[in-house]
Amino acid sequence: MTERRAILGGSMFEEQIGYARAVVDGDRVHVSGTTGFDYTTMTISENVGEQAEQCLRTIEAALAEAGCGFADVVRVRYLLPDRADFEPCWPILRRRFSEVRPAATMMECGLADPRMKIEIEVDARRPGV
Repeated sequence: MTERRAILGGSMFEEQIGYARAVVDGDRVHVSGTTGFDYTTMTISENVGEQAEQCLRTIEAALAEAGCGFADVVRVRYLLPDRADFEPCWPILRRRFSEVRPAATMMECGLADPRMKIEIEVDARRPGV
């Protein structure tokens, strides 16, 4: 039987909406769309670059709990309300993904809260599973 387990990240939204930060399904890890909220303080920066950094910290913690890391990411999706905010994030994203080169998509769309400037979602494969 394939292992399936939920990883919770501490966001109040997980309980309110009914989702997990990530789901491990066998060798696959699916990380939910992650915004720039710091869930320990429930604050969010106004700066898109700082939001991207926080997204990646939250994603990194979920991946680690699943038994993998950025090197195992195979797919990334970037969601932004304003596509002009994407380019300022490139150096931040490149630091995590330039060696891995996952398949990637960027979409311009509305997010759940007007303070959110970027949301990042990733899929990864757990090594050795």
